[in-house]
Amino acid sequence: MVFQLCKEPMLYLFGATENTIGYSMDYLNIYLYGSIFVELALGLNFFITSQGFSTVGMASVIIGAVVNIVLDPILIFGLNMGVKGAALATITAQAVSAVWVVRFLCGRRTKLRIQRRLLRLDAKVLAPVLALGLSPFIMQSTESLVNIAFNSSLKTYGGDPAVGAMTICSSIMQVFSLLFQGLSQGAQPIVGYNYGAGQLDRVKRTFRLLFFSSLCFSCAACAALELFPGLFVSLFNDKPELVEIAVWALHIYAAGMFMLGVQFSCQQTFVALGQTRVSLFLALLRKVILLIPLILLLPRFLSDQVFAVFLAEPVADILAATTTGAIFFWRLPRILEKRRLELEHRPI
Repeated sequence: MVFQLCKEPMLYLFGATENTIGYSMDYLNIYLYGSIFVELALGLNFFITSQGFSTVGMASVIIGAVVNIVLDPILIFGLNMGVKGAALATITAQAVSAVWVVRFLCGRRTKLRIQRRLLRLDAKVLAPVLALGLSPFIMQSTESLVNIAFNSSLKTYGGDPAVGAMTICSSIMQVFSLLFQGLSQGAQPIVGYNYGAGQLDRVKRTFRLLFFSSLCFSCAACAALELFPGLFVSLFNDKPELVEIAVWALHIYAAGMFMLGVQFSCQQTFVALGQTRVSLFLALLRKVILLIPLILLLPRFLSDQVFAVFLAEPVADILAATTTGAIFFWRLPRILEKRRLELEHRPI
């Protein structure tokens, strides 16, 4: 409802121009009506994976992706619906995923079955859930503020070509970030369960596996983007002028990506351990405390202002990951020791 009332100014804030606002409005007008489906599909899917049904959880994502891939060419080109067809394909795919997830959670295999008598708000349950969810919520919502800062700065210093290059760079980065998010979210239920059960050695082993896997993925992704930027940029656009700018920008933008594995693994493990305050601070650190001010300040000190805007990303990545890692490895032994003492003094 909020976005319906202010969608046009919001689109301009996110970088829409007079040339693209029509397409953006066409897409958003349809997509907003189907946003409830993505909330159901993604939100409830965690209740499937946390029970150990990882294959079912993965299937819910794959089903939506396949439906979207099949419907896109049919609606966009076959029925000549253009951008509206893309939006309709997306919400249809999300609806199919939502039905799949809800049906499973109402079935016999699940241990956490959706029941009418349990669908009520309980402050004792809701408060800690909201507290733990605040950190990932801020991580996602601040992405919007970052996009606004990037697009407004680049529109001022570099015009539409720079904004277009930024769109490509951020899209590529988001694709690779899904790897780290998938690893972190997959490890969270294991870390949380074993922490609650007092299996602290398993918590350590799970985190070590998550940390080194994420670090290897982030280093490999960074190397791939630095060595073959043109390959990835060409997947999003084939206009020579824009490709040239985007390749140059991607070299700068992805330079700090090797540290993202540290950021994601440590921060999400804090969430799994119930450390709401520190996870909230770390969620704000990279984007709000570091990245947005750097986007606004670096162009004032460097002669190449477009370069300065893109440079803000790797500088923030490296500073945030270093700080996150230092805080995590300082606090983790204390958190586990406190839990061990709680278990020792727990009445039998």
